[in-house]
Formats: sequence, C-alpha cells, structure tokens
Amino acid sequence: MARHWLITGVSGGLGRALAEEVLGRGDVVVGTLRDERSLAAFEQLAPGRAFALPLDATDAPEVIAERVAQAVRLAGHIDVLVNNAGYGLLGAVEEAGEDELRHQMDTNFFGPLRLIRALLPHLRARGTGHLVNISSIAGVRGQAGLGLYNASKFALEGLSEALMHELKPLGIAVTIIEPGGFRTNWMGKGLRRAEHRLPAYSSVDDLAATMRRFDGRQPGDPARGAAAIVAAVEAAEPPLRLPLGADAHQAVRGKLAEVGRELDTWEHVSVSTGFESPVAG
Repeated sequence: MARHWLITGVSGGLGRALAEEVLGRGDVVVGTLRDERSLAAFEQLAPGRAFALPLDATDAPEVIAERVAQAVRLAGHIDVLVNNAGYGLLGAVEEAGEDELRHQMDTNFFGPLRLIRALLPHLRARGTGHLVNISSIAGVRGQAGLGLYNASKFALEGLSEALMHELKPLGIAVTIIEPGGFRTNWMGKGLRRAEHRLPAYSSVDDLAATMRRFDGRQPGDPARGAAAIVAAVEAAEPPLRLPLGADAHQAVRGKLAEVGRELDTWEHVSVSTGFESPVAG
C-alpha cells in the first residue's frame, strides 16, 4: 500500500531526493518549502500525489500546527514525518551572536519538535506511524567550528531517543538518520558563517575554505541515501540510528571506540563514588 509522507525541506538535497524516490514508488508526499514560488513546480512532480506547503522551520508554533493540519487534509492521512529542513552555522561558540544561535536551534531543533508535537495526536489516533529525524554525523561527534550545529543535532538525537521509548508502545517508530558527506547544498548556500569573528579562532576560516573546496566532491549520493531511508522505514524492525555513508559509519565506530577507551581509563574513578559500606537497615 502507498505510504503518505510529510517531508520538510524538499527544495533540494536529501529532502528532494527522498520525495522523488517515494513518489516514484507511487506514494503520496506533502513537501514543505520556504520559497512559495517553488510550490507549483514541486506539485508537478506527480500531480494528485505531490502536494506543497509553504513552511519555515522557524515559524510560530500555531503556524506549524496549521500546516500539519493542512498536510493531513491534503494527503488524507500521514504515515511518515521526515524532519529534513535545516542548515549549518559555521563559527566558534564564542563568535556566534544571540540571534544566530537562536535561529540555528529554532531551525534544527525547535522546528522539528513542534512538527512532531503537532502530528503526534494524528499518529496516536491511527496507532501507527514513523518519525524520521535527519541528524548528521555532527549529532554524534563534536567538531571545532561547528559547536552550535553540533548542539542542535545532539539535541535532536536526545529528543528522538526519548521519543522512541515513549512511542514504541503506541505503534509509532522513530529513526535518526546520520548522513556523512553528501552532494547537497549543505556546504554551499546551506552553510552560514557567524558574522562576528575573533582572531583566536582563525582555524574556523581554514575549515570554511576546506569545506568550499570539498563542496561538490562529497562521496554521498542523495538518491542512494534516499533509498536507504526508505529501506529503514520499510524494515520490520527499523533502526533507531542509521548512519549514511562509509565516512559516517567509520566516524560512529571511531566515536564508540574513543568513548570505550575513556570509560576504561577512568573506570576506577567512576566506580569510586559510592558509600564505603551499605546503609544499615
């Protein structure tokens, strides 16, 4: 049977590739875009099965709730929500301004949270559904110069893991997607640089230059990434976390090994914090 999807950020990149993949399978997609001039073009991908809605992840909660209600009306119901819209903020933690850090968190964390909260009554009433949150390898491993982007994705991953425990008994699955480098606009127009710059963090400018050189040469194919996401949604036991790309897989392995080594090194301190003898009964 055809699935009905709500996918945010379908103007390009992984969101567009996923929309095209599932439309090609005969599914129904409600896609959100910030540019209202692109709405009609998206609907032409599959007239009668592709629906477009204007939405910015930073919209007010009541606007997001209304867009979710519209999506349900357009599609009849929603089976899968994919929180894909987002961007990266490049800059040292000390460099970012208050407006910049709030916009990063509103877009990458609070927007998805509000979409989830707006859709959950619908999914609970149906007793089925799947939440797919697009994180990043940056949601697993921190990196100098991307601290606020890391924070937004770490927050999304923590939320997703808690939701998995809350929603599994209700028949609703949760999957976190952790892409590595994919040939999308993330390193191009999807990447912003903090306006305030401090000489102490000149390495951030070096990172920006490296990213510009790497843009367009990333190993990840968005079409294959989209197919992998569909495979996770279709699985009888969907994964909580799915790294995408050999680079992402290797990075997660490396992080787990690093955490394991540190646990072993500091185990004697960790376990030394209890009372020396049991409390008398």
